[in-house]
Amino acid sequence: MNRNERHATILRLVREQPLSTQTELAEALRAEGHEVVQTTVSRDIHELGLIKVRHESGRLIYAFPEDTAGYSEELSDALTRWALTLEASGNLVVVVTPYGYASALAQAIDVARHPHIAGTIAGENTVLLISREPVTGAELADQLRAQRLAA
Repeated sequence: MNRNERHATILRLVREQPLSTQTELAEALRAEGHEVVQTTVSRDIHELGLIKVRHESGRLIYAFPEDTAGYSEELSDALTRWALTLEASGNLVVVVTPYGYASALAQAIDVARHPHIAGTIAGENTVLLISREPVTGAELADQLRAQRLAA
């Protein structure tokens, strides 16, 4: 079977069942008649843009970025719990957290795939957010403050 058929099968499998690892995805593909190796599955995951999100069971599973709209509530909760201050500068937002919580907040932001955030960098108690153009840091900070209040 060719690459396009394999990608179509992956699309279907990821929507139908919670798959957490490349091994699980490879086994599911083999059950569908696709002979694959781990490197092929890894490349397919990258090409399809799959991300990992928290499933209701608590496990991280593969999903498509467009399927993560429901994760904005989780981002609101994370901002409420861990964002002490948000300060904008240019196209950046600096978020201060309690000591040791910056990575957890950055992970929640990354998983949420906020459309105006290009990326995050986390230290021990600070997360740096880079906004996507043309959104300014001030506009992004305002959006995040509003999202924090919505929780």
